[in-house]
Amino acid sequence: MSSTGEKFLVGIFDDEDILLHGVEGIRGKGVKIHEVYTPFPVHGLDEALGYKRSRLPIAAFLFGLTGTILALVMQIWMLGFDWPMIIGGKNFVSLPPFIPVTFELTVLLSALGMVATFFIVSDMKPYKTPRSYDIRSTDDKHVMAIDLTANKMSKEEIGQILKANGASEVNEKNF
Repeated sequence: MSSTGEKFLVGIFDDEDILLHGVEGIRGKGVKIHEVYTPFPVHGLDEALGYKRSRLPIAAFLFGLTGTILALVMQIWMLGFDWPMIIGGKNFVSLPPFIPVTFELTVLLSALGMVATFFIVSDMKPYKTPRSYDIRSTDDKHVMAIDLTANKMSKEEIGQILKANGASEVNEKNF
Protein backbone atom coordinates (compact mmCIF):
# COMPACT_ATOMS: atom_id res chain seq x y z
CA MET A 1 0.00 0.00 0.00
CA SER A 2 1.41 3.39 -0.94
CA SER A 3 1.80 6.06 1.70
CA THR A 4 0.12 9.39 0.97
CA GLY A 5 1.76 11.11 3.94
CA GLU A 6 -1.42 11.61 5.95
CA LYS A 7 -0.93 11.47 9.71
CA PHE A 8 -3.69 10.71 12.18
CA LEU A 9 -3.82 10.56 15.93
CA VAL A 10 -6.08 7.69 17.01
CA GLY A 11 -7.80 7.66 20.39
CA ILE A 12 -9.20 4.35 21.67
CA PHE A 13 -12.25 4.49 23.97
CA ASP A 14 -13.65 1.57 25.96
CA ASP A 15 -17.20 2.82 26.61
CA GLU A 16 -19.71 4.69 24.45
CA ASP A 17 -20.72 7.09 27.24
CA ILE A 18 -17.10 8.09 27.78
CA LEU A 19 -16.78 8.47 24.00
CA LEU A 20 -19.81 10.79 23.79
CA HIS A 21 -18.54 13.03 26.59
CA GLY A 22 -15.05 12.87 25.09
CA VAL A 23 -16.30 14.03 21.69
CA GLU A 24 -18.00 17.03 23.30
CA GLY A 25 -14.91 17.85 25.37
CA ILE A 26 -12.48 17.45 22.48
CA ARG A 27 -14.59 19.55 20.10
CA GLY A 28 -14.96 22.11 22.90
CA LYS A 29 -11.15 22.51 22.97
CA GLY A 30 -11.17 23.33 19.23
CA VAL A 31 -9.86 20.01 17.92
CA LYS A 32 -11.32 18.94 14.56
CA ILE A 33 -12.32 15.26 14.64
CA HIS A 34 -11.89 13.44 11.33
CA GLU A 35 -14.19 10.50 12.15
CA VAL A 36 -15.34 8.18 14.94
CA TYR A 37 -15.63 4.44 14.33
CA THR A 38 -17.75 2.27 16.62
CA PRO A 39 -18.63 -1.44 16.59
CA PHE A 40 -22.32 -0.59 17.04
CA PRO A 41 -24.48 2.53 16.61
CA VAL A 42 -24.08 5.07 19.40
CA HIS A 43 -27.17 7.19 20.01
CA GLY A 44 -26.40 10.90 19.92
CA LEU A 45 -22.98 10.59 18.28
CA ASP A 46 -24.09 12.38 15.09
CA GLU A 47 -25.26 15.38 17.09
CA ALA A 48 -22.11 15.37 19.23
CA LEU A 49 -19.92 15.37 16.10
CA GLY A 50 -21.98 18.20 14.60
CA TYR A 51 -23.19 16.30 11.54
CA LYS A 52 -26.04 17.82 9.59
CA ARG A 53 -29.12 15.84 8.64
CA SER A 54 -28.67 13.62 5.59
CA ARG A 55 -29.96 14.83 2.22
CA LEU A 56 -30.45 11.27 0.99
CA PRO A 57 -34.29 11.55 1.21
CA ILE A 58 -34.15 14.49 -1.22
CA ALA A 59 -32.14 12.36 -3.65
CA ALA A 60 -34.64 9.51 -3.20
CA PHE A 61 -37.53 11.82 -4.04
CA LEU A 62 -35.78 13.15 -7.15
CA PHE A 63 -34.91 9.65 -8.36
CA GLY A 64 -38.49 8.53 -7.72
CA LEU A 65 -39.86 11.54 -9.59
CA THR A 66 -37.55 10.69 -12.49
CA GLY A 67 -38.88 7.11 -12.48
CA THR A 68 -42.49 8.32 -12.48
CA ILE A 69 -41.93 10.74 -15.35
CA LEU A 70 -39.93 8.18 -17.32
CA ALA A 71 -42.61 5.49 -16.88
CA LEU A 72 -45.47 7.78 -17.92
CA VAL A 73 -43.63 9.23 -20.92
CA MET A 74 -42.55 5.74 -22.03
CA GLN A 75 -46.05 4.25 -21.81
CA ILE A 76 -47.80 7.25 -23.36
CA TRP A 77 -45.32 7.26 -26.23
CA MET A 78 -45.40 3.51 -26.86
CA LEU A 79 -49.14 2.93 -26.47
CA GLY A 80 -50.38 6.32 -27.69
CA PHE A 81 -48.16 7.29 -30.59
CA ASP A 82 -45.59 4.66 -31.59
CA TRP A 83 -47.84 1.57 -31.69
CA PRO A 84 -51.44 2.53 -30.84
CA MET A 85 -53.77 -0.43 -30.28
CA ILE A 86 -57.34 -0.50 -29.13
CA ILE A 87 -57.43 -2.98 -26.23
CA GLY A 88 -60.81 -3.69 -24.67
CA GLY A 89 -62.35 -0.56 -26.16
CA LYS A 90 -60.13 1.77 -24.08
CA ASN A 91 -58.51 4.95 -25.28
CA PHE A 92 -54.96 4.82 -26.59
CA VAL A 93 -53.71 6.79 -23.60
CA SER A 94 -55.57 5.63 -20.50
CA LEU A 95 -53.96 6.36 -17.13
CA PRO A 96 -55.38 3.55 -14.90
CA PRO A 97 -53.56 0.72 -16.70
CA PHE A 98 -50.31 2.71 -16.46
CA ILE A 99 -50.32 2.84 -12.64
CA PRO A 100 -48.62 -0.54 -11.88
CA VAL A 101 -45.72 0.04 -14.28
CA THR A 102 -45.35 3.62 -13.07
CA PHE A 103 -45.23 2.51 -9.45
CA GLU A 104 -42.67 -0.21 -10.13
CA LEU A 105 -40.35 2.05 -12.11
CA THR A 106 -40.63 4.76 -9.44
CA VAL A 107 -39.58 2.33 -6.71
CA LEU A 108 -36.82 0.79 -8.86
CA LEU A 109 -35.16 4.07 -9.82
CA SER A 110 -35.53 5.47 -6.31
CA ALA A 111 -33.83 2.42 -4.75
CA LEU A 112 -31.02 2.18 -7.31
CA GLY A 113 -30.45 5.94 -7.20
CA MET A 114 -30.21 5.97 -3.40
CA VAL A 115 -27.69 3.12 -3.40
CA ALA A 116 -25.57 4.81 -6.06
CA THR A 117 -25.76 8.16 -4.27
CA PHE A 118 -24.78 6.57 -0.96
CA PHE A 119 -21.74 4.87 -2.50
CA ILE A 120 -20.62 8.05 -4.27
CA VAL A 121 -21.06 10.32 -1.23
CA SER A 122 -19.40 7.78 1.09
CA ASP A 123 -16.47 7.42 -1.35
CA MET A 124 -16.93 3.65 -1.40
CA LYS A 125 -15.38 2.61 -4.69
CA PRO A 126 -14.88 -1.06 -5.55
CA TYR A 127 -11.15 -0.54 -6.18
CA LYS A 128 -10.48 1.55 -3.07
CA THR A 129 -8.67 -0.06 -0.15
CA PRO A 130 -10.45 0.77 3.11
CA ARG A 131 -8.51 2.52 5.86
CA SER A 132 -8.29 0.72 9.16
CA TYR A 133 -7.36 3.05 11.99
CA ASP A 134 -7.56 0.22 14.53
CA ILE A 135 -8.78 -3.34 13.96
CA ARG A 136 -10.52 -3.36 17.34
CA SER A 137 -13.12 -0.87 16.08
CA THR A 138 -15.04 -3.82 14.65
CA ASP A 139 -14.91 -5.76 17.91
CA ASP A 140 -15.28 -3.89 21.19
CA LYS A 141 -13.47 -0.53 21.06
CA HIS A 142 -14.51 2.92 19.89
CA VAL A 143 -11.92 4.66 17.72
CA MET A 144 -11.60 8.41 17.20
CA ALA A 145 -9.40 9.53 14.30
CA ILE A 146 -8.00 13.07 14.34
CA ASP A 147 -6.25 14.40 11.24
CA LEU A 148 -3.08 16.13 12.41
CA THR A 149 -2.81 18.28 9.27
CA ALA A 150 -6.32 19.71 9.81
CA ASN A 151 -5.54 20.88 13.36
CA LYS A 152 -3.30 23.73 14.49
CA MET A 153 -2.30 22.08 17.77
CA SER A 154 0.67 19.80 18.13
CA LYS A 155 0.46 16.03 18.35
CA GLU A 156 1.38 16.10 22.04
CA GLU A 157 -1.33 18.65 22.91
CA ILE A 158 -4.02 16.67 21.09
CA GLY A 159 -2.81 13.46 22.75
CA GLN A 160 -3.12 15.08 26.19
CA ILE A 161 -6.62 16.31 25.34
CA LEU A 162 -7.61 12.80 24.24
CA LYS A 163 -6.27 11.27 27.46
CA ALA A 164 -7.99 13.94 29.58
CA ASN A 165 -11.32 13.17 27.88
CA GLY A 166 -11.29 9.43 28.53
CA ALA A 167 -9.16 7.79 25.83
CA SER A 168 -7.63 4.59 27.18
CA GLU A 169 -4.78 4.78 24.66
CA VAL A 170 -3.53 7.14 21.97
CA ASN A 171 -1.66 5.99 18.85
CA GLU A 172 -0.29 7.62 15.74
CA LYS A 173 -1.30 6.19 12.36
CA ASN A 174 0.29 7.07 9.00
CA PHE A 175 -1.30 6.42 5.61
